Amino acid sequence: MTENRFKIEKTYDNAAFQIGHDDDTSRNNQKNRVSIDFSEKKRRKSIVHITKEVLPRLENYRNSRRAVKRPSLGELHGTEEYAKEKSAENADIQTNQSSAQHGIKLGWIQGVLIPCMLNIFGVMLFLRLSWVVAEAGTGLSLLIIAISAVVCVITTLSLSAICTNGEVNGGGIYYIISRSLGPEFGASVGIVFAFANAVSASMNTIGFCNSLSDLLNTYGYKIFDGGVNDARVIGTISTLVMILICAVGMEWESKAQNFLIAIIGGAIFDFVAGAIMGPVNDVQRAQGFTGFNSTVWTDNWYPSYRVSEGVDYNFFQVFAIFFPSVTGIQAGANISGDLKDPASAIPKGTMLSLIITMITYALFVVFSGAAAVRDASGNVADFVAGNLTDCAQNFTCDYGLFNSYQMMTIMSAWWPLIYAGCFAACISTALTNLLSVPRLIQALGIDEIYPGLIYFSKGYGKAGEPYRGYVLTFLVSVSFVLIGELNAIAPLISNFYLASYALINFCTFHAALIKPLGWRPEFKYYNVWLSLFGFISCVAIMFLINWKTSLITFIVILGLYLVVVYRNPDVNWGSSTQAQTYKTALASTQKLINVGEHVKNYKPQILVLTGSPKHRPSLIDFASTITKNHSLLIVGDVIESKINHKIKAQRTIDAYTFLKNNKVKAFYNSIDSTSFEEGAKALMKVSGIGKLVPNVLLMGYKADWSVCPRHELVSYFNVLHAAFDQHLGVAILRVSGGLDYSSLTDIEDNSSSSEHSIVSVQQQELRTSPSSALMMHSDSNLNINDVGLAVTKSSGEPIMSDESNNINPKEEPKKESNILNLNSSKKKQKQSKIKLDVVLSMSNEKLPHVEEINRFRKKQDKGFIDVWWLYDDGGLTMLLPYIISTRHCWSSCKLRVFGLASNTNDLALEERNMAHLLSKFRLNYTSLKMVSLSDRPSDETVAAFNSIVSGFKSETNTLNDCQITDAELNANQEKTHRQLRLRDLLVENSQNANLIVMSLPMPRKGSLSAPLYMAWLEVLTKDMPPFLLVRGNQQSVLTYYS
Repeated sequence: MTENRFKIEKTYDNAAFQIGHDDDTSRNNQKNRVSIDFSEKKRRKSIVHITKEVLPRLENYRNSRRAVKRPSLGELHGTEEYAKEKSAENADIQTNQSSAQHGIKLGWIQGVLIPCMLNIFGVMLFLRLSWVVAEAGTGLSLLIIAISAVVCVITTLSLSAICTNGEVNGGGIYYIISRSLGPEFGASVGIVFAFANAVSASMNTIGFCNSLSDLLNTYGYKIFDGGVNDARVIGTISTLVMILICAVGMEWESKAQNFLIAIIGGAIFDFVAGAIMGPVNDVQRAQGFTGFNSTVWTDNWYPSYRVSEGVDYNFFQVFAIFFPSVTGIQAGANISGDLKDPASAIPKGTMLSLIITMITYALFVVFSGAAAVRDASGNVADFVAGNLTDCAQNFTCDYGLFNSYQMMTIMSAWWPLIYAGCFAACISTALTNLLSVPRLIQALGIDEIYPGLIYFSKGYGKAGEPYRGYVLTFLVSVSFVLIGELNAIAPLISNFYLASYALINFCTFHAALIKPLGWRPEFKYYNVWLSLFGFISCVAIMFLINWKTSLITFIVILGLYLVVVYRNPDVNWGSSTQAQTYKTALASTQKLINVGEHVKNYKPQILVLTGSPKHRPSLIDFASTITKNHSLLIVGDVIESKINHKIKAQRTIDAYTFLKNNKVKAFYNSIDSTSFEEGAKALMKVSGIGKLVPNVLLMGYKADWSVCPRHELVSYFNVLHAAFDQHLGVAILRVSGGLDYSSLTDIEDNSSSSEHSIVSVQQQELRTSPSSALMMHSDSNLNINDVGLAVTKSSGEPIMSDESNNINPKEEPKKESNILNLNSSKKKQKQSKIKLDVVLSMSNEKLPHVEEINRFRKKQDKGFIDVWWLYDDGGLTMLLPYIISTRHCWSSCKLRVFGLASNTNDLALEERNMAHLLSKFRLNYTSLKMVSLSDRPSDETVAAFNSIVSGFKSETNTLNDCQITDAELNANQEKTHRQLRLRDLLVENSQNANLIVMSLPMPRKGSLSAPLYMAWLEVLTKDMPPFLLVRGNQQSVLTYYS
């Protein structure tokens, strides 16, 4: 046989690969070429050695420690930052694989079919089914079974679809719903379902106790009273024994199940044989067993509702008693973590068990309705005299379908086997329920959904048995066993189970309707509308049974749901609720495109240039005050250096963590490897989507403009021009001390210096370097989770850079400074803000940065927001302070409005006109004052201005971006005069205001240099309260039309 051979040839000249058949000519004639010749078999073995690519394998997609790490995109693409990365995860995987817990895994018969059949063949089969026939009649009893079967079949189809949409782990119904609809639904229904299973175990235990008490009474034995007290004692002991059987492990429980299902099968055959054989003596006939009889069949076909145990029954109340007997379809899903192949076992085993059990129930109903009467005295003499049923008139009958729960025993071929079957059915169902509850509690505890359940989730042994969960289950079950009333418990269980089934159907409907890309179930025999019908049917039946109990059930589920929503667990399970959120957001954004813009619906949508959010927390707080939860806020971050994908992704995560911890509803957008000017322009152009785009640019005032490199000043100035070119409103915020705290908060930038003493704060405790001792007090508002502080120098001067919109400040912290890292652990980040103050004990001076950083988070003192609405820019200068005044933090501040008078001779008329305009806009204000700019500015203000511009004056008259010429000063003399006069008016009227909002001077392109414009802003805002300069885009944002 000729071996197929290949040759890979590599040319050093062009580094090309050539793959072809072996060719002597090619091998002899090519220079500087290395030929590697090997067989196809060897080539297959060596493919991992000639490429970094990996083949599609299951191990690459595992969410476990056994997952294999595929090469990153950077490694394949050859990105420089990734070239030297080495991964150690695989070594850790191999090390930790041995510690994985592996319990006994069950197949579909042992793990699903038998548990489901045992759970369905419960107490109702032998103790209540004959009573159901007596109440509802044979026809409606079959209808009850049919309705129950339809609900269970639809739910099984939905359950199968969910179970085959990926691997199903431990946790049963909770795991299925939580991973499909989210932790809120899954946890709430999981708790309810666990409770229902625990109570169902109690119900079946009570059934076992009642049967045993009847059997003992037959022979004249009793423990206390032969009634309820005997049942309580026997039930407590039985529950303890069954819990111990479950706690021993899956293997023993499985062996017990095999024995029990065999007994139940024998009991079913015994009843069928006895019904076909008919009564063998007059005693059985006197007790109501007539054998197959057409007259009896006709009499029993129709319902005959009566009062039983103080309850006047109807169809749905009888249905409520019967329905718990078919609620075993989830038995396999409850132990999904113990199955070899849950995706295949659950649909197959559940559906087959449902078919078998429904046929059995229908057979029992038909045989009971055709071969036994409703009432019988049990007296042979009455049977002989033909008045067997006369006792029904005075309600003294002791036998018959209505009066005796032991009719199955009377109709059987050998009555001891019926007792054994009844015991086996009750115990098996109780065992299945008791087995599932601790595992469900364990799954809830492991996910840390409810903190109270974490203690009960601890696993023991190789199989991780939740022994603590077994103890909790025992206590809950015994508490209901002590009630001792089977018919009182059944309706409550029905509501809880129907609620669970409703949610299962809703899960499938929701996922199938939303159709996320991850929804690809292997089980195809489901239908989205059939699942919806199942959901509606379950809810409808719940309220038809008992609307009060149903209402309580949904209130409990809602309460548990709200607890999870409030706790907001940090989980990401790819639920259909998450897919719905995306789909809803996308649809709303697309719909918004077709919504016409109207001035009444205007909202300031702000792009705030902050750099990293933690660098300028005050600026973000101020922007958030305007937008709050009502409009768009985008935090823009321009990174001048080039960063790789991982660092950028982590920076994004850190930014959103900061925003979340500070309760700021905003989006984060960054751009790297560009200058500040170009990056800001790019953010203005591409930020947002559809109509959710910024219409206002907010920046911090560049306090170091007079000393910074000239190109930074020009960049800052050009960003303003770019914003106006984009027809954006512009706002510039200046506060005393500046807004840039990057030198204090950016621990990452400072951690590279070995001369810095890094101090961490854990659990609200400050540990400092030996050179400085710090004390904390609770009279400020610093969030230690997100904000870092710098200790002052020995001179007391705070180490803080001037405000700049450059991301990397030029001035590095001094070497002698100590940096405090106030980033606590991930869990601590979720805690509320901690009010503290930091005091330097050596100099006993309070650090000023705490109050400065949190100036816009705290409640503002009673005062005023002064609005200097100088020019009509569309109303933005007036709208923003009005919005601010409506916020809780600023509710104590009233608006004072100042305006320019065009007619200086009649200020009163000008004031009336402005007041009329403001009243039309329905804007509340405290006072209104019109001012004139005709007066000369003070000599002090002129001298201050000349001092500011002196360093930028040029002897030439050529306009330069960074120089001020005499020609420029002369051309803008009148404008400069206005700014200087405004400065005097500001000092006169607004020196003590809480916030000043003023119209921003318009920088006209080509006629105004950056230094002169910044000098105007400097003279207006220097040494003033927080100052916001605003200029709208000349489009109306206020209207007085309705």
